[in-house]
Amino acid sequence: MDIDNELLPAYARGCAVLGSGGGGSVPMMRAVAAQALEEHGPVRVIQPEELDPGALVMPCGSVGTSAVQVERIGGRGEPAYLREQVEKLHGSRVEALMPSEIGGANGCVAVAWAAYLGLPLVDADGMGRAFPRMDQTAMELHGISPTPAVLCDERGRTVVIDNVDGRWLERLARVALEAFGGQMASSEYVLRAAQVRASTVTGSITRAAGLGENLPAPLLTGKVAAVEGGSILVEGLGADGGRLIRIEAQSEYLAVFEDGDLLAAVPDIIALLDTRSGDAVQVEQLRYGLRVGVVRLECDPVWRTPAGLRLGGPEAFGLSGLPGPSERLPGLPGVTAPGFSRPSEPLPGPSRPSGRLSGAPRPCGPEAEK
Repeated sequence: MDIDNELLPAYARGCAVLGSGGGGSVPMMRAVAAQALEEHGPVRVIQPEELDPGALVMPCGSVGTSAVQVERIGGRGEPAYLREQVEKLHGSRVEALMPSEIGGANGCVAVAWAAYLGLPLVDADGMGRAFPRMDQTAMELHGISPTPAVLCDERGRTVVIDNVDGRWLERLARVALEAFGGQMASSEYVLRAAQVRASTVTGSITRAAGLGENLPAPLLTGKVAAVEGGSILVEGLGADGGRLIRIEAQSEYLAVFEDGDLLAAVPDIIALLDTRSGDAVQVEQLRYGLRVGVVRLECDPVWRTPAGLRLGGPEAFGLSGLPGPSERLPGLPGVTAPGFSRPSEPLPGPSRPSGRLSGAPRPCGPEAEK
């Protein structure tokens, strides 16, 4: 498969759905990717086994906050700066790129950077969706070292972080992000092609393109009836008239309830789609009266393991008392959530902008507009 400007709109729409309400500005990065494809031609998407097992694969993405990303989209030099430093640190050429996360803007960032560098994209990513923290990756679960990690900006100013685990990478990256002015490029969890199939979420690029062409059926279609802090109420319309669901959100949508029953929860992917355009609606874009379809997609199986749930499940976001995945299998939505509680304080850890590095939970509704 090649990603060209004919396939890009569907691919970008799928990335936005997999962003689960977060992940940064997809329209902005789609425009960047479109220009890169126009200037440099299509990007080839390959399977891990098409590479030599020892080939170096460079995960990559943009890090920062959505507000900064929209006004400061970066330049063309970041992928070259990252590649140069990664090759120096690992002693071999980068043979392919991989999105650090497929969900949100970074799915399109990877396409643009692959076009700039003339490299293929491996059909995989680190998350299968968007998560707010840099260490919430399948590579972390499989014991791949996050370092040496490379951070840089559009001027080529570069920071290398080494000899730390994923959580320490988060802490140090936050400090670097402030110095970089709220936006930077990163590559972490660099790996070899032989490790990609066993240690990442494979098929991510194919899935995003397919989702964009065939959007999933909604759990409910209705209108946003209220947005208060991290809680969103959606009132059913049409065939769903009389239904009312509550969605809990931080940087992404985390859980969906109806009459006290749990319909969906992280690490599964929850997305709200504008019923007029079919485009995914981010948490920060929610407004009273918006007509939306609420959809749910299964996460990669790695997130249903005990270690995966500890890293990316409800309790990782401060949501306690939710049923485990064995109690809320697809097709069995009516599971009561005993003792559900929301976190009383901001959760630690930075997040991608584009998925990563936002720090405390981001409010939606009136607070987000201040």
